[in-house]
Amino acid sequence: MITRFEELDWQTTPIGDLTLRRRTEPAVGQEIYEVKLGDEYLMSSLFTVAEEELANLGLAAVDGDALSVLVGGLGLGYTAVAALRDPRVSSLTVIDRLGAVIGWHERKLLPVSAELVDDARTSLVEDDFFAVMRSAPTEGQGGYAAILLDVDHSPRHQLDPTHADLYDAAGLRALDRHLATRGVFALWSDDPPDEEFMVELNAVFDDAVAHIVDFENAVTGGTSSNTVYVARSRGANAGEDA
Repeated sequence: MITRFEELDWQTTPIGDLTLRRRTEPAVGQEIYEVKLGDEYLMSSLFTVAEEELANLGLAAVDGDALSVLVGGLGLGYTAVAALRDPRVSSLTVIDRLGAVIGWHERKLLPVSAELVDDARTSLVEDDFFAVMRSAPTEGQGGYAAILLDVDHSPRHQLDPTHADLYDAAGLRALDRHLATRGVFALWSDDPPDEEFMVELNAVFDDAVAHIVDFENAVTGGTSSNTVYVARSRGANAGEDA
């Protein structure tokens, strides 16, 4: 008899018990990888289209070459790897609060781990992305061409209530300080486009768009969707009055 679930790792973290497991999904007849926080499902390799589109849509809005990109939230790695597949990306920094998640990739436990960690452009950093955004950029450090964020379920459904301040205008201005001139901020959300968040986004950035990303759901037999927000910094030092 084949065991349906295989637990690859379990660790206690500051935000709860984190589990990485592999299982066979009958609907597609293939192995998938899942992450749970306590009893809550965080992510699954069964649905990666929107995570990849976070990178694709975000970087499509960026002009130029030799791009320095920051990803907030490592997860299963699909956003980061999609960014690396853009040949214009010269450096990719991924910040994740959980060392356990970084360790999974360093141990190459996940399908895209090798592509991620074996690329010399990649730096994996254990830190609190939200705390980094609240802090002023390091003096002399150039801004990022793009910041791609996938940590919370949505702007109004956060994994940690301390994240909430990033999603109002003041928090977005603080983040904007970390972008290069005309750099791009892109955000994944599990919810439909949020009009109230769009008001906050438009207060700080130009060209804000909420893209609806549809994908086939093999489990339900229908179509599911996520949202990817993309917006452009208004210019150099636009966020200094935050």
